[in-house]
Amino acid sequence: MASSTINTAPMKWAQRSDSLYLTIALPDVKEETINLSDDELHFKGISGGKSYELNITFFKKTKSEDSSYKVLPRSIQMNVMKDNADEEFWTRLLKDKALEKNRVKIDWDRYVDEDEEEEGFDTSNLDGGQGMGGMPGGMGGMPGGMGGMP
Repeated sequence: MASSTINTAPMKWAQRSDSLYLTIALPDVKEETINLSDDELHFKGISGGKSYELNITFFKKTKSEDSSYKVLPRSIQMNVMKDNADEEFWTRLLKDKALEKNRVKIDWDRYVDEDEEEEGFDTSNLDGGQGMGGMPGGMGGMPGGMGGMP
């Protein structure tokens, strides 16, 4: 049984013009409850014998019915579709700017600048990837931004 103290689950995020990629960075999550609506995400689960929770309100609307997630051994990964796929990148993830500073980190492994976006996220590890399986992933092959001195 988990302890009675509830901890805030650590979260990372990255985005593309049409979607968000969220990672709840907890290993071996048990008894998870994940509720995703067009405006909010609610998570509860147990990892390492401790209870964790995350309740966030998105900066803008999403399409929860087109979104997917998977509980993996080292994390929970979510591909959340934006309501308006043609809009510009969001300036932040959460409606409450103050909460974002304490609860959310940028996922630098999946981060790209808006003007450098070429393709969506690699969602091959998510079941029900909404027909997006097989897309090449990551940022492989991109030239280094600040590589060595001349």
